[in-house]
Amino acid sequence: MLLDILELTPLEVTLSITIIFFAYGVKGLSGFGSGLVAIPLLAFMFPLTFIVPVLGLLSYSGTVMQSIQYRKQVSWRDMLPLIPFSLLGIFIAVWLLVNVEADQLVLALGIFILLYSIYSLLSLSVRAGGRRWAILAGFGAGVVGTLFGTGGPFYVVYLKLRQLRKSQFRATIVMIFLVDGGARMTAYAVNGLFTPQVLWLVLTLLPVLFAGLYAGHHLHIKINQQRFNLVINLLLIVSGIMLIIKSVAQ
Repeated sequence: MLLDILELTPLEVTLSITIIFFAYGVKGLSGFGSGLVAIPLLAFMFPLTFIVPVLGLLSYSGTVMQSIQYRKQVSWRDMLPLIPFSLLGIFIAVWLLVNVEADQLVLALGIFILLYSIYSLLSLSVRAGGRRWAILAGFGAGVVGTLFGTGGPFYVVYLKLRQLRKSQFRATIVMIFLVDGGARMTAYAVNGLFTPQVLWLVLTLLPVLFAGLYAGHHLHIKINQQRFNLVINLLLIVSGIMLIIKSVAQ
């Protein structure tokens, strides 16, 4: 009955569950990454206008839970400068989502993520960056996050420039997504992207989300700072490659 409503095959449902569990395991580990992992993989099965709202609602459900848990560790002085520029980016992206072909933007994002993550793995000295970088990071994340559900790399770059500790990093990016995600969900709703099919799939995958977050949280407790940074950079490399493949394949 549910599969008929969703118009999905059993294989598509199985693959979706697997991808979502892995994606939210990553999010539980690092505080971000669910969209980076899930969007490129799911895009090979579903239209972008379908999976982005699905991942948006799923991510926001997990973000609300995480933000309550980690709120005391948030670096508010580093987070707040991002918000105005993120909201501006979201506003512009809604117009782009309706009026502009996004293939070239996906390709550009994939190249950016790939190059930055490779640079991060070269063990070069990383200088601290000022909060003025919040202008570029916030705007870029607002635009790309709204269009593709993968705005996390811009926030990651900014917070790495701010050289936050592991726990601060995770808590701050979760709180950023709480505000950013709320604005994006409102924009999707206003533009009619939350169809019955989207809502049914979200309800189907919601238990998988919490299972993935639980697994990732326990892995986060056991992992050290060096391995944590390695996981982030490898995640960005994989995501960049998948985005490039997706844009070329279309």
